[in-house]
Amino acid sequence: MSEDDGEREEFGHDPLGHATVHAGMTVGELAEAYANAGVGARCLSEAVDLTSEMLGREDTTVFLGLAGAMVPTGMRRVVTDLVRDGYVDALVTTGANLTHDTIEAVGGHHHHGRAHPDDRHPAGEDAGADSATERDHDERLRAEGVDRVYNVYLPQEHFALFEDHLRSHVFPRVERQVSIREFTTALGEANAEQNEARAIDADPGVTAAAAKAGVPVYVPAIQDSVLGIQAWVYSQTSEFGIDALADMTELSDLAAGAERAGALVVGGGVPKNYVLQTMLTVPGAYDYGVQLTTDPDHTGGLSGATLDEARSWGKLDPGAENVTVVGDATITLPFLVAAARERLTVVD
Repeated sequence: MSEDDGEREEFGHDPLGHATVHAGMTVGELAEAYANAGVGARCLSEAVDLTSEMLGREDTTVFLGLAGAMVPTGMRRVVTDLVRDGYVDALVTTGANLTHDTIEAVGGHHHHGRAHPDDRHPAGEDAGADSATERDHDERLRAEGVDRVYNVYLPQEHFALFEDHLRSHVFPRVERQVSIREFTTALGEANAEQNEARAIDADPGVTAAAAKAGVPVYVPAIQDSVLGIQAWVYSQTSEFGIDALADMTELSDLAAGAERAGALVVGGGVPKNYVLQTMLTVPGAYDYGVQLTTDPDHTGGLSGATLDEARSWGKLDPGAENVTVVGDATITLPFLVAAARERLTVVD
């Protein structure tokens, strides 16, 4: 049977090519090379195509969902620049990401660490000489006052800096019942002001960029974070309080008013669902969907669920284009953004 005899319904004659890489090629060129390959490389190339189109259309309202430890693991500036440069119309994220974003904004730093006791120490010493167990490793960090996010360390004194910043410069701005978006706007404004006043060497960050650009930041599970804990503590002795439902009207209005809508979802959990469920409250649905996740779909969990599955819920338009990329988002997100922005720059 020949490949083109017309008797095969599923099979189509489309020979796979082999990615060619060379010194000096750009990330956009690498994305094009990936298009010739299969598996994750092909998916990532398709995601670049779709993201470039989504971000490049002025008639498309872009909702960015950001879950996971993206800020403390070094993706802070990638997201900040997307917001600052006008590619994001609404950000849905976690209280943890805003906590770490604020710590950097006011002078704290995250540090290279090690995930396991037998890993090489970031300073170069032989880390396995004492044959420490996994438990010993983290108990030692606890004794030294250091929190760990996989292979990233954060000294606990930075949380004292964070608390002082909130009490001195953020909460006094919102001594009333506010929406979460109103609270994050106040946080962003205070972060920017203190970053400049203290001449901090780090960028003022995601929340500050959003406040300046008028991009709403929604944190539907704000209680699940140090930021949420501090907000609750402060509310016990003040007029401050958060209306967790108020944001839904604003977000639904933004979705309803969109000529076209696109979802760029990094990670899963609450930010992913909050972005996608918005389309259940309006007549329309997403015209574009790009998802970067570490989870497979066969467990039935939300974080691994493909965007095709979201079609059954009516969250994507029947004619929508979508792609899911499975992989470490600290690898796939900067690749995706760099390649897409390269294409947009060429177009501009």
